Amino acid sequence: MLLLKCVFLPLYFKDVKQLIYIFLSILIFSCANKRKDVSSNFQDRSKLSIVVAHDSLENIYPTFEKEVANWQEFKTVGSFIQKFQKVSPNEALSNALELRDLVMSLKDSLTPQNFEIPSFHARVNVLYNETLRLADLTLIPAITYEDVNLQVDKTLVAFSSVTSKINSILSKKRFEDAVEVRIDAIGIDPSKMDSISKKTIQSKDKKRLLKRQKSTSSKVPKLINFDNKKT
Repeated sequence: MLLLKCVFLPLYFKDVKQLIYIFLSILIFSCANKRKDVSSNFQDRSKLSIVVAHDSLENIYPTFEKEVANWQEFKTVGSFIQKFQKVSPNEALSNALELRDLVMSLKDSLTPQNFEIPSFHARVNVLYNETLRLADLTLIPAITYEDVNLQVDKTLVAFSSVTSKINSILSKKRFEDAVEVRIDAIGIDPSKMDSISKKTIQSKDKKRLLKRQKSTSSKVPKLINFDNKKT
């Protein structure tokens, strides 16, 4: 019996040492990975505080500003969203809920008559959906700075799309009003004309104006150069 103990006891301690070595190796490896994950998470969290310059917003043309001057909901959203052009992900998330509520008020507001068309309302709805997605990011604990910055970009693009549509609608209206004035002046019923006819009239008006300008300039007497006149 003593002989058996002398034989197997070293083997037993050898196995125990191997087990301890394996256990310590696993523990060290796990701690190293944990430290790496913590370091990576810390770096990602720190990037949430870095201010990012996003693309500039499209503005209402100065000549059309008076057309939306009384649309308070649009002006409020336009003023508030300016801060998202240069913002950190953390700041964007802290303002996301308020932006969502402001855009919802814009969507539900009384739209000026010029913009009561489906294509314009569609762009406002897209803007509202993008603000909803940005607000939803505040509910994700492990959100990354890339996700926030990407959604801020999408939201800004959606708002620029709304302002671009406003500029387009008002530009078209101004052109049509100018054509209507000319048509009324020559005594034609606008309701009986198509767009091609209107463009034809406008083209002829331009040619007539250029011809008149040339005729006027040709009647201006030439100045005499007295310095070169022989005495």
